Amino acid sequence: MQDIAKNIATLKEEIALELRRLGREDEEITLVGVTKTHSVETVDFALRHGIRHIGENKVQEAMRKLPMLSESYDGFHFIGHLQTNKINQLLSLKPTLIQSIDSLHLAEKLHRALGRTNRTQEILVQVNVTGEESKSGVTFENAPELVWKIASYSTLYVRGLMTIGKLHPDPEVSRPYFRQLKKLFDEIKKEFPGDFDFLSMGMSHDWKIALEEGSNMLRIGSRIFGQRDYGDNR
Repeated sequence: MQDIAKNIATLKEEIALELRRLGREDEEITLVGVTKTHSVETVDFALRHGIRHIGENKVQEAMRKLPMLSESYDGFHFIGHLQTNKINQLLSLKPTLIQSIDSLHLAEKLHRALGRTNRTQEILVQVNVTGEESKSGVTFENAPELVWKIASYSTLYVRGLMTIGKLHPDPEVSRPYFRQLKKLFDEIKKEFPGDFDFLSMGMSHDWKIALEEGSNMLRIGSRIFGQRDYGDNR
């Protein structure tokens, strides 16, 4: 597991260098370690070596792992497609941020579940900027309307946007999509009545491009934990 400790340290150094190059050294960047498919022991090791936020994309896996963790963490992020029949299970884990709200139907179900227990939840709206059918997310064109409609729910706090770039050997392919989403993010932020401050984009293969285009939340899996399940890492 020492490779994981080395990977975390190297990645943090590279992020710091990239931020300084971009003149963003004072800006807070949230690094989410994508821990799906990895054991409780592996996640605890990563937490001991500098990872403070963890991301899971399957509710059932998170249900098994999170209660078993012995190390503390600052945030649990749910980053996968959320089925309505798994909402109550997910809420029992008290996620810091649900990054994958992609429809008004899902938001309404979440709102009702939260209302029954008098709770609130911070979320991101997931936007499918690439238009790929294999990915979840609201269309780019419909994203602003969805953000404003969800913002009307008293239990939900929309904190920003999330997207997944192209899983392509050349990370530059994702640049125009990231740039497009940053523009939309800025436009919404100007008018938004609350804290709209998270732009979650960038994974192991394209995080530098994402930072260059304005991301302030990175979701990194294989770059930390190795190449396991790389093709589905998000």
